[in-house]
Amino acid sequence: MTQGRPVFGDISVDHTADIARITEIIAEAQRAMNSNDAELLVRRFAANGSSVGAPGKLVTGYAAMLASAKAAFGGFLGDRYARYEPIEISFLRPDVALARKHAFEATVDGVAVTDQPAMIGLYVLVKEGGEWWIATRQNTLIPE
Repeated sequence: MTQGRPVFGDISVDHTADIARITEIIAEAQRAMNSNDAELLVRRFAANGSSVGAPGKLVTGYAAMLASAKAAFGGFLGDRYARYEPIEISFLRPDVALARKHAFEATVDGVAVTDQPAMIGLYVLVKEGGEWWIATRQNTLIPE
Protein backbone atom coordinates (compact mmCIF):
# COMPACT_ATOMS: atom_id res chain seq x y z
CA MET A 1 0.00 0.00 0.00
CA THR A 2 1.15 3.49 -0.84
CA GLN A 3 -0.69 6.23 1.01
CA GLY A 4 -3.52 3.78 1.66
CA ARG A 5 -3.82 2.76 -2.00
CA PRO A 6 -2.97 -0.68 -3.36
CA VAL A 7 -0.09 -1.15 -5.76
CA PHE A 8 -0.70 -3.81 -8.39
CA GLY A 9 2.14 -5.77 -9.87
CA ASP A 10 2.82 -9.47 -9.72
CA ILE A 11 6.32 -10.71 -8.96
CA SER A 12 5.25 -14.06 -7.52
CA VAL A 13 6.30 -16.01 -10.64
CA ASP A 14 8.83 -15.66 -13.45
CA HIS A 15 6.91 -14.06 -16.33
CA THR A 16 9.60 -14.50 -18.99
CA ALA A 17 7.58 -17.08 -20.95
CA ASP A 18 4.38 -15.06 -20.47
CA ILE A 19 6.03 -11.95 -21.89
CA ALA A 20 7.26 -13.94 -24.88
CA ARG A 21 3.77 -15.36 -25.54
CA ILE A 22 2.05 -11.98 -25.20
CA THR A 23 4.64 -10.46 -27.53
CA GLU A 24 3.81 -13.21 -30.04
CA ILE A 25 0.08 -12.46 -29.72
CA ILE A 26 0.82 -8.84 -30.66
CA ALA A 27 2.99 -10.06 -33.56
CA GLU A 28 0.09 -12.27 -34.73
CA ALA A 29 -2.13 -9.18 -34.77
CA GLN A 30 0.45 -7.42 -36.96
CA ARG A 31 0.57 -10.39 -39.35
CA ALA A 32 -3.23 -10.41 -39.47
CA MET A 33 -3.35 -6.69 -40.19
CA ASN A 34 -0.78 -6.92 -42.98
CA SER A 35 -2.42 -9.91 -44.64
CA ASN A 36 -6.07 -8.85 -44.12
CA ASP A 37 -6.68 -12.02 -42.10
CA ALA A 38 -9.72 -11.29 -39.95
CA GLU A 39 -9.73 -14.72 -38.31
CA LEU A 40 -6.11 -14.39 -37.19
CA LEU A 41 -6.79 -10.87 -35.91
CA VAL A 42 -9.46 -12.04 -33.47
CA ARG A 43 -8.15 -15.57 -32.83
CA ARG A 44 -6.85 -14.85 -29.30
CA PHE A 45 -9.96 -13.02 -28.06
CA ALA A 46 -12.18 -14.59 -25.42
CA ALA A 47 -15.70 -15.49 -26.55
CA ASN A 48 -17.04 -12.45 -24.69
CA GLY A 49 -14.04 -10.26 -25.49
CA SER A 50 -14.34 -6.71 -26.70
CA SER A 51 -12.41 -4.27 -28.80
CA VAL A 52 -12.46 -0.54 -29.36
CA GLY A 53 -10.92 0.34 -32.70
CA ALA A 54 -9.07 3.57 -33.44
CA PRO A 55 -12.29 5.21 -34.76
CA GLY A 56 -13.82 4.64 -31.31
CA LYS A 57 -16.38 1.93 -32.07
CA LEU A 58 -16.90 -0.72 -29.35
CA VAL A 59 -17.43 -4.25 -30.63
CA THR A 60 -18.28 -7.01 -28.14
CA GLY A 61 -18.21 -10.76 -28.63
CA TYR A 62 -16.06 -12.97 -30.83
CA ALA A 63 -18.57 -13.28 -33.70
CA ALA A 64 -19.18 -9.53 -33.84
CA MET A 65 -15.43 -8.80 -33.76
CA LEU A 66 -14.83 -11.27 -36.59
CA ALA A 67 -17.58 -9.68 -38.68
CA SER A 68 -16.23 -6.20 -37.93
CA ALA A 69 -12.67 -7.21 -38.88
CA LYS A 70 -13.87 -8.75 -42.16
CA ALA A 71 -15.77 -5.57 -42.98
CA ALA A 72 -12.77 -3.37 -42.10
CA PHE A 73 -10.37 -5.42 -44.22
CA GLY A 74 -12.88 -5.29 -47.07
CA GLY A 75 -13.07 -1.51 -46.66
CA PHE A 76 -10.97 1.17 -44.99
CA LEU A 77 -8.22 -1.18 -43.71
CA GLY A 78 -7.86 -3.15 -46.95
CA ASP A 79 -4.81 -1.24 -48.12
CA ARG A 80 -3.37 -0.19 -44.75
CA TYR A 81 -0.37 -1.85 -43.13
CA ALA A 82 1.14 -1.60 -39.68
CA ARG A 83 4.13 -2.36 -37.52
CA TYR A 84 3.31 -3.15 -33.89
CA GLU A 85 5.91 -2.69 -31.18
CA PRO A 86 5.14 -3.79 -27.63
CA ILE A 87 6.17 -0.98 -25.29
CA GLU A 88 5.10 -2.41 -21.93
CA ILE A 89 3.86 -5.71 -20.57
CA SER A 90 2.97 -5.86 -16.89
CA PHE A 91 1.12 -8.28 -14.66
CA LEU A 92 -1.58 -7.26 -12.20
CA ARG A 93 -1.78 -10.83 -10.95
CA PRO A 94 -0.10 -14.04 -12.16
CA ASP A 95 -2.96 -14.58 -14.63
CA VAL A 96 -3.88 -10.97 -15.56
CA ALA A 97 -1.66 -8.88 -17.83
CA LEU A 98 -1.70 -5.45 -19.42
CA ALA A 99 0.15 -4.95 -22.68
CA ARG A 100 0.69 -1.70 -24.52
CA LYS A 101 1.83 -1.41 -28.12
CA HIS A 102 2.70 1.37 -30.50
CA ALA A 103 1.39 1.03 -34.04
CA PHE A 104 3.27 2.59 -36.92
CA GLU A 105 2.15 3.05 -40.51
CA ALA A 106 4.13 0.49 -42.48
CA THR A 107 4.74 -1.29 -45.75
CA VAL A 108 3.05 -4.63 -46.46
CA ASP A 109 6.14 -6.30 -44.95
CA GLY A 110 5.68 -4.48 -41.65
CA VAL A 111 8.52 -2.01 -42.16
CA ALA A 112 7.62 1.29 -40.47
CA VAL A 113 7.49 4.24 -42.86
CA THR A 114 7.79 6.80 -40.05
CA ASP A 115 9.45 6.91 -36.67
CA GLN A 116 6.37 8.34 -34.97
CA PRO A 117 3.61 5.94 -33.88
CA ALA A 118 0.16 6.61 -35.26
CA MET A 119 -1.67 4.70 -32.52
CA ILE A 120 -1.27 3.24 -29.07
CA GLY A 121 -3.06 0.06 -28.07
CA LEU A 122 -3.86 -1.40 -24.67
CA TYR A 123 -4.63 -5.10 -24.22
CA VAL A 124 -6.04 -6.73 -21.09
CA LEU A 125 -5.16 -10.43 -21.15
CA VAL A 126 -6.18 -13.29 -18.89
CA LYS A 127 -4.41 -16.63 -18.64
CA GLU A 128 -6.89 -19.48 -18.83
CA GLY A 129 -6.08 -23.15 -19.35
CA GLY A 130 -2.38 -22.34 -19.71
CA GLU A 131 -2.94 -19.87 -22.58
CA TRP A 132 -3.25 -16.10 -22.73
CA TRP A 133 -6.56 -14.71 -24.02
CA ILE A 134 -7.45 -11.13 -24.86
CA ALA A 135 -10.31 -9.91 -22.70
CA THR A 136 -10.34 -6.46 -24.27
CA ARG A 137 -8.28 -4.24 -26.54
CA GLN A 138 -8.43 -0.46 -26.90
CA ASN A 139 -6.73 1.33 -29.81
CA THR A 140 -6.31 5.09 -29.67
CA LEU A 141 -4.98 7.34 -32.41
CA ILE A 142 -2.06 9.55 -31.39
CA PRO A 143 -2.59 13.14 -32.53
CA GLU A 144 -0.02 14.36 -35.04
